Amino acid sequence: MVPIILVLLLALILFGAGFALKALWWIAIAVLVVWLLGFVVRPTSGGGKRGRWYRW
Repeated sequence: MVPIILVLLLALILFGAGFALKALWWIAIAVLVVWLLGFVVRPTSGGGKRGRWYRW
């Protein structure tokens, strides 16, 4: 009985990790798209030059 419980627990942990990694990939893709859009639609500064769209 104990080996069956251990196998089921391992499968549950691996399934949870797989779901979390897939969710992290989608979040990473969304952040990359927003970052790339920031370069395309960044505002112009006073001299007509393109300014930074971030504030660091």
